[in-house]
Amino acid sequence: MTESTIDPTREWRRRDHRHFMHPFTDHRELSEKGGARIITRAEGVYIYDSDGNRILDGMAGLWCVNLGYGRRELVDAAAQQMRELPYYNSFFQCTHPPAIELSALLSELSPGNFNHVFFTGSGSEANDTQVRLIRRYWDLLGQPQKMTIIARRNAYHGSTLAGASLGGMPAMHKQMVLPVPGIVHIEQPYHFGLGGDLSPEEFGVQQARLLEDKINELGADKVAAFVAEPVQGAGGVIIPPETYWPEIQRICDEYGILLVADEVITAFGRLGEWFGSSHYGIRPDLISFAKGVTSGYLPLGGALVSDRVAEVVIASGGEFAHGYTYSGHPAACAVALETLRIQQREKIVERVREHTAPYFSERWASLADHPLVGEARSLGLVGAIEIVRDKASRERFHKDLGAGTRCRDICVDNGLVMRAVGDTMIVSPPLIVEDTHVDELVGKAWKCLDLTAGSLEAVG
Repeated sequence: MTESTIDPTREWRRRDHRHFMHPFTDHRELSEKGGARIITRAEGVYIYDSDGNRILDGMAGLWCVNLGYGRRELVDAAAQQMRELPYYNSFFQCTHPPAIELSALLSELSPGNFNHVFFTGSGSEANDTQVRLIRRYWDLLGQPQKMTIIARRNAYHGSTLAGASLGGMPAMHKQMVLPVPGIVHIEQPYHFGLGGDLSPEEFGVQQARLLEDKINELGADKVAAFVAEPVQGAGGVIIPPETYWPEIQRICDEYGILLVADEVITAFGRLGEWFGSSHYGIRPDLISFAKGVTSGYLPLGGALVSDRVAEVVIASGGEFAHGYTYSGHPAACAVALETLRIQQREKIVERVREHTAPYFSERWASLADHPLVGEARSLGLVGAIEIVRDKASRERFHKDLGAGTRCRDICVDNGLVMRAVGDTMIVSPPLIVEDTHVDELVGKAWKCLDLTAGSLEAVG
């Protein structure tokens, strides 16, 4: 067989199977299904595979491609910076203009008293950094016993050791004997799954007060912080009732513990505000970010540090013994600067808040009429639908039927990326989606739910 007659897709799949270990993947299952789908290019809100199929990217890559694919300005920003200074570290009392300018812009856009930024390479590293900052802060205040951090079940805060420990994903904990000492969890504010007959308002207060119960159980003198996503993303787009976050803020204020908002997903316009914390009116002491800061074009994350924390950690003197080779990578910072400037120039956050999110909410809510859907919920440009056997009782399909993964695979085969979290289907489209894209997304979702229902009926 000559090189010209080799099927490139088949050859890529062979090499992928032999060499590439994918994240969060059952490789045996992947092989049994014929191998990975090869994505070769993308434009706007669409990705294209090696067989020429066009697929609407309902997940914006992995919650990150806010500006869509093919933005030449971002490519040019990276190229220009790589020509001038492709890399230098920020250790040894050195810095460079992109990191300086991005720090200032992030401080300007952030809510509340945030004037310092610690850069990382990812959201996982950002949350590891938060653990270090939290414990350093209390140690410098002469309270080293305040080391316990409270997080939530079914939350996702990354896959590094500290990030996975903060997250409340049982499968991750089981594989690594996590969490590490000093991290504990409370239940999530998942009204559809846990609310029973309580109203959303009652349930929100009830779930928030689990934090107060846990603080009193552990002893307030030992609790350092509460860490949570404004909306739980990878846990299934868990949108808390409106009563939840005000009560959480009250508890953190009353007991004097730090509030850490993991905004790796919710920052930079996803909820119609620059930061999800602003949507809920909370006042975090630390904010984790990543993903949308560069529209996913280059890896970058970080921790926004409030004056309350920074003034202790910085003013104390002594070294904060923490950092990464790529903290404040100049090319990544240059792309982030251009990403945020585009969002400012094109008023993308305002458009999401005033037009796109309301339109998406209306169209997405129509999926609740489908016989397979127990709930359709959304906030900003994130949405979830719950696949159920029975709407009234919220009864799920037997887990062996894999209703969610079945629906996910049907979706991508029919030109739509929609992610499955158990039997919850979730979307997070690029912020630049037009009404026609929203219509296409909802129309394809309905069609794929029909096909999923038929598939489930066929297997009993």
